[in-house]
Amino acid sequence: MLRKTVNPEKLFDSTQYGFSQIVISNPGKLIFISGQVAWDENLNIVGENNLKAQTQKAIENLKIAIESVGGTMENIMMLRIYKVNYQNGDGPIINSILKENFGTKNPPASTWVSVNGLANEGFMIEIEAQAVI
Repeated sequence: MLRKTVNPEKLFDSTQYGFSQIVISNPGKLIFISGQVAWDENLNIVGENNLKAQTQKAIENLKIAIESVGGTMENIMMLRIYKVNYQNGDGPIINSILKENFGTKNPPASTWVSVNGLANEGFMIEIEAQAVI
């Protein structure tokens, strides 16, 4: 077992939103991935002023990062998502991208944080990850 997810009945069913309440992993190599944003390899912002495009690019960058050290998206245990000036309509957009990329059966745990800004004023979202390989 690499990863087991637990969603206690007395907590809401978070899997419908693309994350698990609890993730349990066997010992392994811990991987900490810096926050990924919508930059491409040439520092161009992908999806300027488009939350869906920026979220997808940040997830794609996480995939590049985890695969570069021999892992897969299945190895990601925890996400921390920073959204600039979070609004109610942002949730369904972010959730849809999480479900597309992680599914709803065993998604990683996650924490979302609304922030005033990120390192570049064009960034709408930044996603960091912790993984076990």
